[in-house]
Amino acid sequence: MKTNPIPGYLRGLFLLSLLLLPFMALSQDEKPKVFVMEVLSEIDPRTNRYTELALEEATEVGADHVLLVLNTFGGALNDADEIRKRILEYPKPVYVFINTNAASAGALISLACDSIYMAPGATIGAATVVDGQGQAAPGKYQSYMRSIMRSTAEANNRNPRLAEAMVEASVDSSLSAGQVLTLTTAEALKYDFADGVATDVEGVLEDLDLLHAEVITFQLSTTDQIISFFLNPFISGILLLVIIGGLYFELQSPGIGFPLLAAIVAGILYLVPYYLNGLAENWEVLLFIVGVILIMLEVFVIPGFGITGIGGILLVAASLVLVMVNNQSFDFTFVPSGNLTKSLLSVLLGMIGAGVLIALTWKRLLASQAMNHAVLRNTFHSNEGYRSSNTAVHLVGKTGVAHTRMAPSGRVMIDETLYDAQARDGFIEKGEAIQVVDQSTFSLRVKRVG
Repeated sequence: MKTNPIPGYLRGLFLLSLLLLPFMALSQDEKPKVFVMEVLSEIDPRTNRYTELALEEATEVGADHVLLVLNTFGGALNDADEIRKRILEYPKPVYVFINTNAASAGALISLACDSIYMAPGATIGAATVVDGQGQAAPGKYQSYMRSIMRSTAEANNRNPRLAEAMVEASVDSSLSAGQVLTLTTAEALKYDFADGVATDVEGVLEDLDLLHAEVITFQLSTTDQIISFFLNPFISGILLLVIIGGLYFELQSPGIGFPLLAAIVAGILYLVPYYLNGLAENWEVLLFIVGVILIMLEVFVIPGFGITGIGGILLVAASLVLVMVNNQSFDFTFVPSGNLTKSLLSVLLGMIGAGVLIALTWKRLLASQAMNHAVLRNTFHSNEGYRSSNTAVHLVGKTGVAHTRMAPSGRVMIDETLYDAQARDGFIEKGEAIQVVDQSTFSLRVKRVG
């Protein structure tokens, strides 16, 4: 009995199907990825950097959707604007779930998202720009905020007039009643400002038909957790103690080196986290570096302690204060007055704490085994026959002129030879006549003549 042979093209299709079957099964098993990040605090440089890191990781893991869980009363406009641009430019859909509040800067960020979901009882709006004292900022700032609220709303097909009314009271909005507009969940849904209501993240995913998706929640890396650890006010306070105490010990015992090294290391640990979080500007870090260099010059190069050392200490203190506040090149318009006060108090308390620490530990430190290796303890008296090769006893009573301004340290010229010296009383100007009244191992003590 004859059977009909299977045509060659059918056998080819069958074999091709067998080869493609594993890939077809694999593609069916693939799930869309939803990347979840949370902003549950004030909008500031730390939040700004958090969203940047989160979206970078979302790209690396191949996320198909990004969900921002938001609850904030607002914050810095410049940081909110950067987050807004980052979300608008992101190639994948970004949704926001407002679980309580999206006020001020939070409203701007929400408008940048492709879809807005709100929890029952949540609110969005009140985006008036305020200064550091909480008062409405000048009109140019309000105008800028209105423009970016309007353009952001238009980019996602939302009512731009309602977005503007969130910045300033508008007679065109029947909802605002002469006040800055804030929408409840029901009102936002009614005016197509929000896309849905949900009680939690799962509710949002269900509405988006993504319950079956793979959910990836963003977590800061170990490095970023360490950075956040050093941003803790308590840790920052300890670092301030080390910085100030190290500088003091180095000035009291020049040449030891370890206190200055400890101060520099503490300074790096203090500044770098603020720099990475966008709080410390380049020029603020430069202030700290220049201050330390001036202090090192005062300790190791310039005799005595004068304007160089004082200037270095002031620059270091100023940099420590400024890195804590989000000023824009000395523009403190949007820096809450409380933040600046906290920064000043932190540095002041650091100085006081360092002073107390020094008072309690200075004598014990000098008597420690570590200092025994760094400091010469033996005393060599002249009555025992010891003589210094550079003794200047023979100069006592001699006269000369101040070669530099002495405030109170400087240099004097005696018999065509320069000597390090200190003014006994007050300052001595360059060129004034002086007389040597005493001498020590390292310098002469002089007084003004006439």
